[in-house]
Amino acid sequence: MAKLSASILAADFSALGTACAQVLGAGCDMLHIDVMDGHFVPNISYGAPVLQSLHRALPRAYYDVHLMISDPARYLEDFARAGADSITFHPEAVADPAALLDAIEAVGCRAGMSIKPATPVEVLLPYLNRLSIALVMSVEPGFGGQKFMPQALEKIKTLRAARDAGGFATEIEVDGGIALASGTAAACVQAGATLLVAGSAVFAAPDPAAAVAGLRAL
Repeated sequence: MAKLSASILAADFSALGTACAQVLGAGCDMLHIDVMDGHFVPNISYGAPVLQSLHRALPRAYYDVHLMISDPARYLEDFARAGADSITFHPEAVADPAALLDAIEAVGCRAGMSIKPATPVEVLLPYLNRLSIALVMSVEPGFGGQKFMPQALEKIKTLRAARDAGGFATEIEVDGGIALASGTAAACVQAGATLLVAGSAVFAAPDPAAAVAGLRAL
């Protein structure tokens, strides 16, 4: 059974706490917090104060923070204090990924790394034994609602094979264009993904509980 991380980027921000409580109650395993700076990716989303407010309202939720920003080290403590359980960054944005993994662990969070569609999956392999999450972007990071890029499936297969061969506990996460009706969620799970990020597929569904149940049953 795949785990599910609900991307709050697709939620109704006028009732964010209620929307998040609804999908968690329906069976989502965690909340995915997409942080964008308008520099590393061409969009701006939100920062640590939004996470802090959510954590205050839903203190028992697991917060899966994805930093799509140019200087992730600068903000690790802010997100850790705000309630992050795991922090994922992009190796494309830093000179020394190993040092940033150390820094994330030092602030008390689990560490993850994510790659853009154009980045070879081999970038992640040397760090797989240290990662809580290896995140494959199946769209260009920066905007929700994009079409799934099928080349992500080969990256997922490579990561899953390396994880299993090494006996690691790394979650193989995929983000972008994940939906039940299109078959992309099933394809990712068949390729070896263990954690799916879903935004509009959950928050915009006519019946979010049914959508969550369908995705988690894969």
